[in-house]
Formats: sequence, C-alpha cells, structure tokens
Amino acid sequence: MNRKTAYAVIKSRYVTEKSRVLQELATSESNKATRACNKPKYVFKVDRRANKIEIASAIEMIYAERGVKVTAVNTINVKPKQKRMRGRRGKTDAFKKAIVTLSPGDSIEEAV
Repeated sequence: MNRKTAYAVIKSRYVTEKSRVLQELATSESNKATRACNKPKYVFKVDRRANKIEIASAIEMIYAERGVKVTAVNTINVKPKQKRMRGRRGKTDAFKKAIVTLSPGDSIEEAV
C-alpha cells in the first residue's frame, strides 16, 4: 500500500445487525459478562491488500478530530457467495472487513 490515502484503505462502514451488537457492547449494562466489554468495536470494509497496521493508522487519521486510539484490529476475508436471480447465476463480490477495537471511552458515532 505504498502511499495510499486513508480513504483508499478504508472503503466504508459495514453496518449489520451483528456489527451493531458489537458496537453496543461497550455501553451495555444488562449482565456481568457484557459489563466487562468496555471497549467499543466498529466494523469497516477495507482494501483487500491492506494490513492491520495500515488499517489502524487510517482509522486514527480519519477520526483524528475525535482523538480515537485504535487498540486492536481483526481482519476477515469474506468469500463470494453463489446467488441466483431470475434463473441467472452469479456471485457476490469478495471483500475484506476489519473489526476495529478502540480504547475505552472513545467513539466515532455522531452525537445526536
């Protein structure tokens, strides 16, 4: 990733039900097990050739005005799935997603 910008490494936020559950664990007070998860986690679609160090530095550069600090990055390569629509076969796109863990108290959400 020679001299790629932060926005070339991080493509978009990946918002699903599971990613929202990971995100809400930091503020959950429902039981003892979830109270221990005080570090917020966010999921992003990233460039397939990006490594964990590049992803962490890109997140910190994009959200520099909030002063976020990345503590961990986990990456997952999502394989394409076979799909059929109206009798035609095709595949979904393969992509790489990154689960980014921030330090306790940090957030990238907009204040409403």
